[in-house]
This record gives sequence, C-alpha cells and structure tokens, in this order.
Amino acid sequence: MSDHHHRSAAPPPTPADRGALIATVVRLWPYIWPSDRRDLKWRVLWATILLLAAKLATVAVPFTYKWATDALAGTGSAPVASSDWLLWAMAAPIAMTIAYGGMRILMAVLTQLRDGLFAKVAMHAVRRLAYRTFVHMHELSLRFHLERKTGGLTRVLERGRNAIETIVRMVILQLAPTVIELALIVGILMWQFDWRYVVLILVTVTAYMVFTYYATEWRIGIRRKMNDSDSDANVKAIDSLLNYETVKYFSAEEREAQRYDKSMARYESASVSAYTSLAVLNAGQAVIFTFGLGGAMVMCALEVRAGTKTVGDFVLINAMMIQLYQPLNFMGMVYREIKQAITDIELMFSILSREPEIKDVPNAPPLAIAAGTVRFENVAFSYEPDRRILKGISFEVPAGRTVAVVGPSGAGKSTISRLLYRFYDLADGRILIDGQDIAKVTQTSLRQAIGMVPQDTVLFNDTIRYNIRYGRWEASDAEVEEAAKLAQIDPLIRMAPKGYDTEVGERGLKLSGGEKQRVAIARTILKSPPILVLDEATSALDSHTEREIQDALERVSRGRTTLVIAHRLSTIVGADEIVVLDRGEIVERGTHQALLVKNGLYASMWNRQREAEEAREKLARAGEEPAAPNRNPPPVEDAISEAAAKPVEAPVDAAQ
Repeated sequence: MSDHHHRSAAPPPTPADRGALIATVVRLWPYIWPSDRRDLKWRVLWATILLLAAKLATVAVPFTYKWATDALAGTGSAPVASSDWLLWAMAAPIAMTIAYGGMRILMAVLTQLRDGLFAKVAMHAVRRLAYRTFVHMHELSLRFHLERKTGGLTRVLERGRNAIETIVRMVILQLAPTVIELALIVGILMWQFDWRYVVLILVTVTAYMVFTYYATEWRIGIRRKMNDSDSDANVKAIDSLLNYETVKYFSAEEREAQRYDKSMARYESASVSAYTSLAVLNAGQAVIFTFGLGGAMVMCALEVRAGTKTVGDFVLINAMMIQLYQPLNFMGMVYREIKQAITDIELMFSILSREPEIKDVPNAPPLAIAAGTVRFENVAFSYEPDRRILKGISFEVPAGRTVAVVGPSGAGKSTISRLLYRFYDLADGRILIDGQDIAKVTQTSLRQAIGMVPQDTVLFNDTIRYNIRYGRWEASDAEVEEAAKLAQIDPLIRMAPKGYDTEVGERGLKLSGGEKQRVAIARTILKSPPILVLDEATSALDSHTEREIQDALERVSRGRTTLVIAHRLSTIVGADEIVVLDRGEIVERGTHQALLVKNGLYASMWNRQREAEEAREKLARAGEEPAAPNRNPPPVEDAISEAAAKPVEAPVDAAQ
C-alpha cells in the first residue's frame, strides 16, 4: 500500500465493535446534526449528495477505460448508437479517452468538494465536544483532579479531539457510501462476467478480510502500548519541567533525564513493533490481493484468446479489481482508525460520563450576603471512609471579625477552607453563611463571596495585569493598578521594563514568593469579597517579607469576615478568637491572651516558638550566625508535635 500509515483493511466490525461504534455515533450525533445550526445540517446533506455522486463517477471510470480500449482495437462496445460507422470508428477512441479523463476529474473534484464542504461540520463537532469536556473537567471535584495527572488529562483531551474528527469524518460520510461502492462493484462484475469470477473475488475478499482483521487486532494492541508509553513520557516531562527549580536544587537533571529516557525507551520499543507489524500487514494484503487479481486476469486472458471476451474486457477486469482494492483498502483504514478512535475516545467519554461529585441542588438560590457570618455546626468529614479528618467541629466567625485556626499537619486546617469553598460535601453537619446552608445555594455565588489567599500562590503563565484582573474580570486597568497599590506591589511592578505587561512565567516562577503573594492579595482586593480566607498565606515567606505581607493582609481583612489558617502564631496574635485543632477535634479555643493563661497546648507551642527565636538571636549576637531577619521560626505543626510529646511547661507571662 502506498499510504501505509493510514491504510489497512479489515472486515466490518464484530458485534461488540459495532455496539461500541453505534454507541459512539449516537453520542456524537447531536454535535454532527446540531439542532440550533440549520446551516450545518444543509452542509451534511449536500456533502452526502456529493459523496454519492463521486461514487457513481468512480464506478463509471473502468467502463470508459474499457470502451476506449475496445474502440482502439476496432471493437465498438460502448453503448452509443450511430448510423455512420466510419465516423464512429474514427471518433470513438478519442471520445472514450476524453470521457475516461473527464470521469477521473469529476470523481476527484466531487470528492474534494465534499471534503471541503464537510470540514466545517466536522471541526464544529470537535470544538463543541472538546469544549464540553473541558468545562466538565472543571465541574468535577477536587478529589478527581488530585487523583489525576494534569499531563495525562491534556493528552486525553488531545487524543479525544483527534478521535472525534476521525469518527465524524469517516463514519458519517465515508463508511456507509464505501460499503455501497463495494456492493456496486461486485454486482457489476457478476453482471459483466460469469460465476467463476464472482467465486474468485469472494474468496480473495474473504481471505483479505480475515487476514487483515487478525493483523489489525494484533496491531491495535501494539498501538495501545505505544500510546500508553507516549502518555507516560509526556506526563514525566511535564512533571519534571513544572518542578524545574526542585530538579536544580537537588542536581537531579541526570536522574530526570534517565527517568524520561526510560519512558521513551518503552515508546521506542512499542513504535518499532508497530512499524514492523505494519510491514507484515502490508505485505500480506498485497500477496493475497495479487493472487486474486492475477487469477481473474488469467481467466479473462484465456477467454480473450478464445474470442468470447474483448481486450476491453481484459482491461475492465483489471480496472475493476483495482477499483475493488481501493474500497477494501479504505474499509480497512476506516476499521482500524475507527477502532483506534474508539479506544482513544473511551477516556474522554468516561470523563464526560463521570457525574460531578459536588452538584447544586435543584433550583438552588444564589447566596445572599447580609453580614457575612460563617458558622460551622458539628462538621464531620473524611477523604477516605476509614480515616476521619474532622470529627464534629463547631465554631463561628462573626461578621467583620477574624478567627484563626491552628494545628499540626493532618489536623484538618486546610480541609476547613476546602469545605467552606464546597470543594467537598460534608459527611455530617452544616456550614452556614448568614444562616444559609452552603450546600443549598449555588456554588458560583458561594465562591464569588469568598476570597482566598493561599500558602502556595499559583499564577497563570501570562502578564501580571492578567493575573491581578483574574479577581474581577470586568475591572478596568485603573482598578487593577489601585488593587496593586493596596497590596504594596505597584512600585515593584513599575520598576520592570514592561510594567503590568510583564510575563510571570510558568506557575509564576519569574516572581519571588513575596511578589507572588502580593499578586494574590491584589487579586483578592480586586475581587472585594465579604468573606476572606487566608490559608497559611505567609508561611513560605521570610520574616521581613512576612511582616510586609501581614500588613497588607490586615488592611484587606479590615471590616471583612476573615478565617485564618495559621502556620505561625505571630501572625494571629490579634485574632478575635483562636481555634486549636488536633486530630480533627477542637482542643482549645479563645483569644491569644486567654490561651496563654490556660497553659495548654497553645501555650506550649507559643513558648517553643519564642525559645527558638531567642536562641537564634543569641547566636547572631555571639557572631556564630549572622543576624537573619529572613529566617523563619519553626512551623506550628513541628511545635505542636513536640509539645504534645513533652510535659506542659510553665505559663508565659501574658505581658509577653
């Protein structure tokens, strides 16, 4: 086969394959025949008409070839009546040759016109279904995305788009007409020649299909391995490049390269097998069909010598057999590509069929914010059934007040912010905002009312202006710049040559930690939400930057209901209430001063942090360590873990 990458024949799909194919076409049909696009429906109809006309022209080509040959040999076999036999004998060869060329041109023009007309239908279907899949991915829960690898999802989307195009273009306008063309050719051969030719053709076609079916099934398994290894290599490459700095920190370039090359070695092996199997398939198909073609031509040659057939018939049988080979070849390509497309689209459909874990209740009203009071009532939650994260916690964040939550790793601090955003539904209890259960209002209105400044700010690979404006897309440039001023980042931005049009790089890697946090704060200021969540917003920063960011956060949170997930106790001293979590339960609560007086876990944690800071200051004064205002005190979780293992220390004077 000349186009060995795209052509391999096979019989009609097996019942299981047909079921998958029919189900796929049924799911794609609304995108191919969209109810709201009359223009696309007309394109489908006209493309079908053009395709059928092209098939008729294709079938007529061998006959014009036969008639031209017979005219040249002095035998008038063309269905043309003429009283002037001399004129016919002179003009027929030229006329039939012109007709042959004209039919070939007509066949090509009609085919290309059909493809051009149908292209808009196919690509519209690709676009709409890809859009729906992309939107659906965002509708799926955080749990789904934490279980998946982003690179793998993008490959699913990419292969799914290609699979949609394959199925739309081949099944709807090519598979059925090709079956009709195959039947027409067989019927014509039965009419023009005797039963021996039909038997030979049927044996050839059957052997061709059986061989190609098993060879194609064998190749599909190899192709699937090749795709899997390709996806694995792609995921590893994306993961490594996203963690570029981490790779550099540990001088792991060679290890990452070996890891990637190991995946590519599997891809290489599978690819070699794919090309080898393709060569076997092509050779086998050529041998089988050549035997059939040779047999038919030998029989016809004997009849020509016997005088029962003309030379034109010999040419016709050759042309018709070649004509038969083309749809057979095409059918094989259609089968293989559709089978592969169904394999590729399975994951996309599985994502589309996966119901979102978090749904709005029917006729859910939007959240109505009056004051902004947030209340957790006996909230219980677990990521896995056998491991409870929160065990019936209750607390309230009064309107306009600040409540801080502290605790060791695994205590459930960040889970609280995720539940408030309704990334997960509760196992038990309720979360109320101004008395409204957040599970009974729309997710969009809930998230519009809450502003988040996370510990790890991830920025889009775009400009600073784009990332700040993300907080409120309709904001003007002046409002964006005002938000940057309030977040104390405007002077830094203006120092850059491109100012607000400075690209921040992948995940914001071109910016420092403090700059990224300021962008996140500016984004939240621009959003201007009534409720603010600070999820360990300064824990990754040095002390000097932390103080600056803390000042900005205090200005942002002034007058807003604020929930602080605290990593460092120095940042939540002024909170109206501090809630101490341990193993999913509230073990202490109160103001900073009250908790110190209580002499419990919080007091122990505070003492250990103070001791660590004083030890560093003494070392700096002794010259053993330079003064380091940018050094961080020990994390809260470390302090709590150590405090829990030691006896409670003497209370610290509240004046501290």
